[in-house]
Amino acid sequence: MKDFSDALGTAAREHIARGYPITRLEAMVLYGIQNFPDLISLMRKEGWMIKSRRVPYAKAIRRVNEFAVLEPPENLPVRKLQITEYWVSK
Repeated sequence: MKDFSDALGTAAREHIARGYPITRLEAMVLYGIQNFPDLISLMRKEGWMIKSRRVPYAKAIRRVNEFAVLEPPENLPVRKLQITEYWVSK
């Protein structure tokens, strides 16, 4: 399992720890985390109560576009596709 103590891994962990939801797409585009499930798994092993749910892909794209520009192909059904988002349960 990857060590997430580098700056990008730390930034992604802080994002989640602050209670913000995040998807694998956001982790990759915004923080350069290639294998986001490893980070989630590690945090769960450390005792974090991480919840997940399926959301429209369009929601993740909208959040990414608050910080970067991501334009999916026009024929991609972003409102029908689902992606998993994770957050820390309080």
